[in-house]
Amino acid sequence: MRKLAKFYPLFSSSSGNASFIGSEKGGILIDAGVSCKRIVDALGRNDIPKEAVQGIFITHTHSDHTTGLKVLSKKLRVPVYGTQETLAQLCAKGAVPEETQTIPIDTRAIDCGGCEIYAFPTMHDAPGSCGYRVHTADGKLCAVCTDLGVVTDAVRDAVTGCDMVLLEANYDPEMLVTGPYPPELKGRIMSDYGHLSNPDSAAFADHLVGTGTTRILLGHLSPHNNTQTLAASTVLGELSRFTQGMDYLLGIAPVESPGGAVIF
Repeated sequence: MRKLAKFYPLFSSSSGNASFIGSEKGGILIDAGVSCKRIVDALGRNDIPKEAVQGIFITHTHSDHTTGLKVLSKKLRVPVYGTQETLAQLCAKGAVPEETQTIPIDTRAIDCGGCEIYAFPTMHDAPGSCGYRVHTADGKLCAVCTDLGVVTDAVRDAVTGCDMVLLEANYDPEMLVTGPYPPELKGRIMSDYGHLSNPDSAAFADHLVGTGTTRILLGHLSPHNNTQTLAASTVLGELSRFTQGMDYLLGIAPVESPGGAVIF
């Protein structure tokens, strides 16, 4: 009997990101933003052997998505996927071992780990930045949709209709404006090439639930400019025309998972 795919939010914050989609029989890892040891340990807490990872998909080159990539890809001996621009930058920086196979995923879907994976462009300030839509073997759709800056038509088209979405809710605007960050960093975060705010995340969540998404997991929260309570209350307020627990389920991806998956 084939194991149904689940979404495992292993790490999610401005300090490091990694998610596993699949089962103990096989699946894919999206991002490797903490050390190899921490990722392997997190998989173990979910009873996922490291051998189950059949490919590593990188959204972009920032360190909170790539810190563990070099050691992990060498240890697992699996291909690394990303857009052409992302892979070129990773190779130029020596972030991928020379012997590791790199496979671009710009314009075509990729079959890996029992899933079909499609990349969609995002407006983040890293050349080649993308999100991923994943079609699992049991016919479900999920998406990793963080580091957005802004919800573009390409993002909306790619994510609409997914059963489950990991959606960025990076910052509360008031906390960011009144916080200790220097003006240039605040400007970068609030720009179209930065991160998605709680209100913008809430507006997109309303669209997603209205078009059939039943599981939303808020992710990539800033530890300095957001709280779980603020993110959740902002999104729930926008979703007031729907009934939580009936029309949709809302959760928040942990900074580091103690174990647990989203079934969708």
